[in-house]
Amino acid sequence: MKSFFFSALAIIALSCAKKSGGNGQEPPPPTPPVKEIVYDETGCLYTAYDNLVMAGYQGWFAAQGDGSDRGWYHLGMGHCGGFKPGCSAVDFYPDMSEYTQKYKTDFKYADGTDAYMFSPYDETTVDLHFKWMKDYGIDGVFMQRFVVEVKESNPKGKRHFNKVLENALKAAKKHGRAICVMYDLSGCGPEDVAYIEQDWKELQSTFNLFDNKTHPTYLRHNKKPLMVLWGVGFNDNRRYTTANVDQLVGKLKGPEKRVSVMLGVPYYWRSMKNDTENNPALHALIKKSDIIMPWAVGRYSSGNYAQVAGVELAADIQWCKNNNVSYVPLAFPGFSWGNLKNDPAQYNSIPRLKGDFLWQQVAGAKISGAKSLYVAMFDEIDEGTAIFKCAREGELPLHGDRRFIGIEADLQSDHYLWLTGQAARWFHGEGGFGATRPVRN
Repeated sequence: MKSFFFSALAIIALSCAKKSGGNGQEPPPPTPPVKEIVYDETGCLYTAYDNLVMAGYQGWFAAQGDGSDRGWYHLGMGHCGGFKPGCSAVDFYPDMSEYTQKYKTDFKYADGTDAYMFSPYDETTVDLHFKWMKDYGIDGVFMQRFVVEVKESNPKGKRHFNKVLENALKAAKKHGRAICVMYDLSGCGPEDVAYIEQDWKELQSTFNLFDNKTHPTYLRHNKKPLMVLWGVGFNDNRRYTTANVDQLVGKLKGPEKRVSVMLGVPYYWRSMKNDTENNPALHALIKKSDIIMPWAVGRYSSGNYAQVAGVELAADIQWCKNNNVSYVPLAFPGFSWGNLKNDPAQYNSIPRLKGDFLWQQVAGAKISGAKSLYVAMFDEIDEGTAIFKCAREGELPLHGDRRFIGIEADLQSDHYLWLTGQAARWFHGEGGFGATRPVRN
């Protein structure tokens, strides 16, 4: 009996010790759940990437004498001596008639007059571009921010892209256009992907990015400011991995769900074939994101668009609906990079067909049930996907033994801006549009 009594006391004491943590103190209260951050969206003009047509804005060009100290950046080619007749990185040439600040080049027109170039480092250039967006009804742009260009080890690059973003934020507010930051991961290593967290914090601090009065047109989605990570899941031997991006997304969102995230993914992301890595982690990451935008540039031309997109588009949209992820398809006007690749066979490799190709994709996206559209790109003259005002055939600078590609001679230089604006009208809910490209009066 005595033995039983002491055993019972021992059990009771042990039980008390477990309850008190073994030191006579009560256990700490459980950690309360983290409260999801709530943003005030009063005065915000774009609270979702729904019923919008937006374009990508490279902003990476620089001109000799523009103050950026980068020379003819992204315009010239080192192997042939820069930006001059017979040597350039760009196929298309801008229509320079409306720019107030112009930079003289070594190119000349057939009549002997000098050719000039713009620079987005200059505030007036970016203001003009955003004015065009407003004039033609294009909702806004995603500002490309190339991670390898904005690292602390590249001060000129970081200064350039900060200045272009500053110009764009000011112009977006002035002209009432949506704007959003898009990080391009091309060329990154794991350490560069991790660096985005720091750069993103710096942007919020430097520009007061989420202040409703300062930036009422910064794009939001799912009640959070939106940011974009482009280049996830490609199988082209990138040094960073889907796991690196997944870790970054976790830090950017945090327990408080601080931001919404859009991912730029390969075209065949759903079936994980062709341009996409065969990695189930990609789908797991996509399900953590808010929007995906598959990269369609170069994946088809007018001749095989129906066969390619007909298989992918509707099924992509359905997958995203099933997994509560927004889906934004891409459309591009054409493709040409003969000068960039030093290969004349690459001129007009995907013809524009006076806008028929662009409209084919617009109609395909809309009829398949897409709510919004991403147009690649607003100002990309390197690869010939630009929709802004470009010089027409017969009105181009001479280019030595090379050539520039022009807008079709019987069209106006603003034709692709106008056509993109018509797409925006359709996505805004206006009627009268269909599979046939609209005719301009």
